[in-house]
Amino acid sequence: MVELDQFKYTLNNYQGPLVELRDSLDLADKAKRIEELEREMEAPGYWDNTEKSQEGMKELKNLKDEAEDYNSLKQQYEDIETLIEMGYEESDASLIPEIQGELDAFVNKLESMKIKTLLSGEYDGNNAILKLNAGAGGTESCDWAGMLYRMYTRWAERKGFTVEVLDYLDGDEAGIKSVTFQVNGENAYGYLKSEKGVHRLVRISPFNAQGKRQTSFVSLDVMPDIEEDLDVEIDEKDLRIDTYRSSGAGGQHINKTSSAIRITHIPTGTVVQCQNERSQFQNKDKAMQMLKAKLFLLKQEANVEKLSDIRGEVKDIGWGNQIRSYVLQPYKMVKDLRTDVETGNTDAVLDGGLDLFINGYLKWISVSQKQQ
Repeated sequence: MVELDQFKYTLNNYQGPLVELRDSLDLADKAKRIEELEREMEAPGYWDNTEKSQEGMKELKNLKDEAEDYNSLKQQYEDIETLIEMGYEESDASLIPEIQGELDAFVNKLESMKIKTLLSGEYDGNNAILKLNAGAGGTESCDWAGMLYRMYTRWAERKGFTVEVLDYLDGDEAGIKSVTFQVNGENAYGYLKSEKGVHRLVRISPFNAQGKRQTSFVSLDVMPDIEEDLDVEIDEKDLRIDTYRSSGAGGQHINKTSSAIRITHIPTGTVVQCQNERSQFQNKDKAMQMLKAKLFLLKQEANVEKLSDIRGEVKDIGWGNQIRSYVLQPYKMVKDLRTDVETGNTDAVLDGGLDLFINGYLKWISVSQKQQ
């Protein structure tokens, strides 16, 4: 059958990428590390140090998960081979839909695992802190910020990640002026670092009585959530600490007490805010953690080019600085201006279908780094 010949040809073409994935995962080294960790865990007193033992358990689980994922993928490849051979032997056309489904699942899983191997940055495995700021466009931009916030929360839900709002400011008429939120999950920062920059929307504005097309901009800053105690010295004289009443959805203290905290690091102009915690002291602790993380990254990077890889360049929220355009009228198109990845399925993207752009960015940045 012609279909079986095509399936066999397609599957054979993935033999090389499967071997490349195995090599990039360094499974032999991982197996040695697994044995080493398991020996350490059997040693007397290992579990007395709670922090160290928890870190060891986390590392062991991640190593085993990667090995199991690859072995499962390899088994899937062999199962498809068996199905194709059965199809030849029995001339059974009813196997074709099953083979197609298995092949599609294999390709998707292979692609997903290849992308994970690109997440090798120092902070890629961390949770991510995102801050959306409405820019030029008034109410229209605030509405756009609300749409983007929904898009990222929907993406996080699909990944099985959780979202925690740290700071929230409503728009005057609609949408969101600014929102800071944390996405918790494996490699959250590694994936979402691709999203930092200015996002541009073109559509017929629902807030324009004349029905004219309008362009709006929203900036997104993305930082890793670095939980460990960082070696960053901060002079209290360099800080301006403001308290204000919480606003937005959720929280027992919303609009009741001035428990929200805004900290400005005057020498660098870095501003962090938190209103989500139960008390002013907890909000201040979280804000200081965020500030230390930002200043730590600034300190670690030797030049602006390296800094932009982690924090993203600080640009005006307006024309000429966007990383991605979302056009809803007169045609539908979402296009990343760095990688040239594009799609006409704007509804799917705005509903959280961002993997096309995230994967495209990770591949693009990997190629760029190899060429340097």
